[in-house]
Amino acid sequence: MMKQFNFNAATKAVLGAGLLSFALIGCGSDGDDGSNGEDGIIGVNIDSAKSVNAVFTSAKVENGAVFVDFKLEDGNGVAVLGLTKDHDLRFGIAQLTHEVRTFGEGEEAVEFDRGFQWQAYINAEKTPNEDWIPDGETDINPSNQFQANVEKASSCETCFVDNKDGTYSYTFQQNVSGVTSPVEVVYSAENTQRATLELELPSFAVNAHFDWQPSTGLTEDIQSRDVVSIDACYTCHQPDSIAFHGGRRIDLENCASCHTGTSGDPETGNSVDFTYMIHAIHKGDARTTYAPDSPDADEKGNIPAPYKVIGYGGGVHDYGKVMYPQKPAADCAACHVTGENAPADAELFLANQSNTACIACHTTMPKAYHDPSDENCISCHIEEGYARSGAEAHGDATKRYKASQDYSAKFSNIKVAGDVLTFDVQILNENGEPVAKEFIANPSKYTKSSVYFSWDTDKDYPAYTDGTKYSARGFALLNPDVSSYDPATKTFTIDSTKSALELPANLNGKSVELFAGVATCFKAGGYGRPTVEPTACQYDETDPTKLLTDAAYIQDAPLGFTWNDTDTSEPAKARRDIIDSSKCMGCHNQEIVHYDNGVNCQTCHTPDKGLNKWGGNVPTSFAYKAHHAEGHYLKYAGVGSSTVVKTDCKTCHTDSGIELGRSPDRAWRYGDADGNDIWVSSDAGACLSCHQKYLSDSGKAHITTNGGILDGVDAEDVQNRAKEACSTCHSPEKVMELHGH
Repeated sequence: MMKQFNFNAATKAVLGAGLLSFALIGCGSDGDDGSNGEDGIIGVNIDSAKSVNAVFTSAKVENGAVFVDFKLEDGNGVAVLGLTKDHDLRFGIAQLTHEVRTFGEGEEAVEFDRGFQWQAYINAEKTPNEDWIPDGETDINPSNQFQANVEKASSCETCFVDNKDGTYSYTFQQNVSGVTSPVEVVYSAENTQRATLELELPSFAVNAHFDWQPSTGLTEDIQSRDVVSIDACYTCHQPDSIAFHGGRRIDLENCASCHTGTSGDPETGNSVDFTYMIHAIHKGDARTTYAPDSPDADEKGNIPAPYKVIGYGGGVHDYGKVMYPQKPAADCAACHVTGENAPADAELFLANQSNTACIACHTTMPKAYHDPSDENCISCHIEEGYARSGAEAHGDATKRYKASQDYSAKFSNIKVAGDVLTFDVQILNENGEPVAKEFIANPSKYTKSSVYFSWDTDKDYPAYTDGTKYSARGFALLNPDVSSYDPATKTFTIDSTKSALELPANLNGKSVELFAGVATCFKAGGYGRPTVEPTACQYDETDPTKLLTDAAYIQDAPLGFTWNDTDTSEPAKARRDIIDSSKCMGCHNQEIVHYDNGVNCQTCHTPDKGLNKWGGNVPTSFAYKAHHAEGHYLKYAGVGSSTVVKTDCKTCHTDSGIELGRSPDRAWRYGDADGNDIWVSSDAGACLSCHQKYLSDSGKAHITTNGGILDGVDAEDVQNRAKEACSTCHSPEKVMELHGH
């Protein structure tokens, strides 16, 4: 009997396919293989890219039409695909032109060589928007102004081309030949041209530029104006904070070729030329003009001259609130870095070609005997001229500081007998020669040239008591109670007998240091070009605490060693890394607050230092004062620019400088809401130096639950009870992440 099989639909489909394949095989050859398809493009779509770099690859000008090619890549060099004209994509075009400016009219006309300056081809004339100008706004002069601009790729249907491989082409809408309005720009194929790109994406912005000479196609060995590197800006500013016009513009090259000499702000009437704008902004609250008849004039006849810009939508940017941290402010090298690896035209600031920079800082009326209508500063201020050149004047203002960098303190005969400390010290000049007593300065009533003795420098310096606080450990060189002077050897001998100093019972094995907060006097430069050189200090006859002579602090690291009752040969143990003092000096230069021999604030401003009874009963520790310094948080302070962000800890700290748990015996002194002293444990106190006024009940509970102390009665109480476990979770990386970085 034959068996029957029942097939379901799926089985029938499989069998059917198999029978069909047999049938096809039986038909003979299947023919030649087809050609291989093109390889696919390896890339990432622009809308999902985590980073994008734009690079121009070529540019040319034909009959005034500008053509550029560029590519997009991510941080790994992978092509970025999918850019369209409808992304927020914009292009600029400018020419580097030799400029000669004429001052005066008729027979009195004088030509002034301004060197090579950028001229933008795309410009518009702007009328002040009265709705954007706040009522009662001062120090402005609304007027029609030209403004350089860029063009949007989205405004042209055919200009943008996607090559589908991460490369793109663009044809400028602006023809560069015959530009006569609103600003005339005469195109020359011999001149350097600059194409710029700016692309704003939801999470970040991309800028690029391309310089070339159309007549040869060269991109190197052509005329340039590369004066300042953005790396100099990063000395004070975080990279992420220097983003303007809504965050889309981040490259100096793009800024310079748009902020041209013909560009101004209509609502204030102020120039926004790049050179002028940058100098005026950084002059900040020190920008004044001479107006002796004004009721607001100071003792020198000056009144504030704040630089202002009213941005799109009416936002007033009052740069008269800027607190420029560089002291001396006249040190051009803060931004104009020269030497190895410097920009190609770094020394251009010395060329006497920029009256613009002079006026930006000093206005056209810096003092008497100036004509406010005459902007030709160089007619007088030039080498061999009637008045000092900019280089001479700024050089005079900084010479004493530069000289003091090679001054030092030489210590000898360091001894302790009983409870008395004695030592000899000579202040040496740049040639290693001792400086005489009459050249030693007391810069103010409260800051007298002194030497400070400290111990436990590998920890947190001496505990703050009447006999160990900074004033007890400091010895003023000109104070006869603690210092005697040998004019023959120009040596100061310090003796602590009549001081309040209380030494530890045993110094042996302790890390100690001698720090010299000592200033010396110099002649000032000025009219007639007197030589800036060391001079005897002079004081006001009616107020002998008022120094009349210029002075600068010596720049010499403290003498640190391990005390052994014999010599200073054994180095002191190093203290844990906390701040990078080179970062402080980079932004502040040689004057920060007082005793400005480097950054040794922790010598006096210890964690347990007394509270400021006159300033709201707040702590006076170095951490608290630094974290609360107004200029350290410009999101809210000053002009509110956010160009210095305190939440980026590494602006000041070393990589390990915010690591918790490294100093469990440290105790901090704080004040509570009623002004009473409270003592706080080590890691909690570090956090409170910023966050005390924001600390919630839940935050307090979190600290105390994890072993922190917020209610200590003294340092010993804190040290006995604290069992902090903060570092278990709060690694430096987590701390940075919590602060937004």
